[in-house]
Amino acid sequence: MSEPSEWLIYRGAGEPHEGIEQLPPPPPWRDFASRGAPAPDEPDGDGSADRRLGGHRHIAELHRPGAEELEMINAALYLRRPLLVTGTPGAGKSTLAHSVAHELGLGRVLRWPIVSRTTLLDGLYHYDAIARLQDVQIAAHSAAADPDGARAADDVGSYIRLGPLGTALLPSDRPRVLLIDELDKSDIDLPNDLLNVLEEGEFGIPELERIADRLPDGEAQVLDDDGNKVTVRGGRVQCTAFPFVVLTSNGERDFPAPLMRRCIHLELGRPDHQRLATFVRAHLGDEAARSGDDLIAHFLERSRSELLATDQLLNAIYLTDAAAPAGRDRLADLLIQRLDRPR
Repeated sequence: MSEPSEWLIYRGAGEPHEGIEQLPPPPPWRDFASRGAPAPDEPDGDGSADRRLGGHRHIAELHRPGAEELEMINAALYLRRPLLVTGTPGAGKSTLAHSVAHELGLGRVLRWPIVSRTTLLDGLYHYDAIARLQDVQIAAHSAAADPDGARAADDVGSYIRLGPLGTALLPSDRPRVLLIDELDKSDIDLPNDLLNVLEEGEFGIPELERIADRLPDGEAQVLDDDGNKVTVRGGRVQCTAFPFVVLTSNGERDFPAPLMRRCIHLELGRPDHQRLATFVRAHLGDEAARSGDDLIAHFLERSRSELLATDQLLNAIYLTDAAAPAGRDRLADLLIQRLDRPR
């Protein structure tokens, strides 16, 4: 077994050195070098899905849902209802959306991460009014007759980009997959604000509705969340295939009854040894899953009385496997610290 000093990059000795060159490749879920590299069959990927899925979508391929999970997923697909998935951090809630998209060939998962400041409009579209005003002013000063300025004033679509929810509701032959991640982080209004859009499967863009009668055939070109130009007719986006919507929650709050009524609810329990081993294998490979088997067992034992996250387990197995330092169990315990109030 290696001595602890052999794996340390920063040594705290105050002497400059080139140790950074010895830093091993990052864990797959923290490999930002893939940013900007198109994902297979997904022309506008930014690498984030690959990072979340351990590269090459191994988790989506290896995910094996239990019987109840399988039934609820299919119920949501059949009934065209959102699937509300609750469970502890790392239970596999987000993975579910990627697994469905992968198996059914539904393309890139549209992901809408929720924070306390998120509003419904953030998910639907963004209108860059300032950029439009600047372009109109530039055109007005560059032409005496100002024909370009007049055109720019009507070309509102050029300044509109649909968000993940708005893109998921575009007309299509096949449903898109939308992951609304950590809805319980939102403010009190967002769950209620979602009700009408999820029920009706459509929404209006006022900036386009006001000028629809002046547009050729009432159509405007806007950008979707993938960066592609798409057509909006009459200023409204109306789905033809209701998207497969996965709303995740860590159970930090209760949701209003009207939202619960419109969703299929799936509660994911704590992952067992097999699911955790699959999770590790997807991210780090078979050898890491085998060598980290004892850490998985220890993690499960602790999780019975402590709030832990599987990300912590991945970190511990990756670091102890890559660095192989002395005191492996001690280092793992330092990385896997309970997320609830200790003692």
